[in-house]
Amino acid sequence: MKNELIRNYSEVTEFILLGFRTPPELQILLFLVFLLMYVVILVGNTSMIVVIKADARLHTPMYFFLRNLSCLDLCYSTVIAPRTLANFLSNEKTISYNGCAAQFFFFALFVTTEGFLLAVMAFDRFSAICSPLLYPMHMSQKVCVRLVTGSYICGGINSIVQTGFTFSLHFCEENRLDHFFCDVPALIEISCADTFVNQIVLFILSAFIIIVTTAVILISYAYILSTVLKIPSTQGRTKTFSTCGSHIAVVSLFYGSVFFMYAQPGAISSPRQSKIVAVFYTLIIPMLNPLIYSLRNRDVKDAVKRVLYIKLFAH
Repeated sequence: MKNELIRNYSEVTEFILLGFRTPPELQILLFLVFLLMYVVILVGNTSMIVVIKADARLHTPMYFFLRNLSCLDLCYSTVIAPRTLANFLSNEKTISYNGCAAQFFFFALFVTTEGFLLAVMAFDRFSAICSPLLYPMHMSQKVCVRLVTGSYICGGINSIVQTGFTFSLHFCEENRLDHFFCDVPALIEISCADTFVNQIVLFILSAFIIIVTTAVILISYAYILSTVLKIPSTQGRTKTFSTCGSHIAVVSLFYGSVFFMYAQPGAISSPRQSKIVAVFYTLIIPMLNPLIYSLRNRDVKDAVKRVLYIKLFAH
């Protein structure tokens, strides 16, 4: 049946993003909620980038990675949020075929890169806590740049493969995506071609990335825990745990939602749950990350105070 449809398909030039099927009055409320979250994302992550760059005391590998994390959060939320906000106020809710492919490509690039960067940050904490004497050599500026570049390369490879497989599918007369942005599960759902290979590729790639990065994180923190428990003073243990607590919270939120969305085949058949989880990792996590790191980190709070003092009283 699908083969017959493919032979007779008319080329799809745009998609309709159905988004959240709610009454018109609720669309305005959702617009305001999403707008508030996006503003918090912009202010929070931009502030983290500015503060880390402005304060020389934060020019360390840990904050170099944190600054890149804020950049990624800004980027992939910006790929999604403006279009979603516009669609809340529009009756058409359309996105061109090329625009859909571009949105998915950049979203996959940034979100995959973030997964690898979180693993790099765990390795950085492992090096700092378990090998403090060798830390300056293990995490030199050149090594840090290479690790971030490698994260982007891995994200780019995954994005190219996923985008290539997804947009090589045939889309017949059905062009309505039951989602608020162009994502693999929703695109697979409306394709009139055989999507078995695409679902397998999505599952294998997502599972591989999650397993590899999670393994790095778990092994790093296993060594960290073993090292911290050997610290004789309670104050020393508490201080060390506090520097890792923020990262553990961010990792748990990010990987929990991504695993639910992409690393289990059943998620594709539940569009309502998929949209809720997608809101979580496209907007809520980028909004919470700077709050988690700033509220739990005394160095960042002190840096914010110093930067504000300089701005207010320098002249």
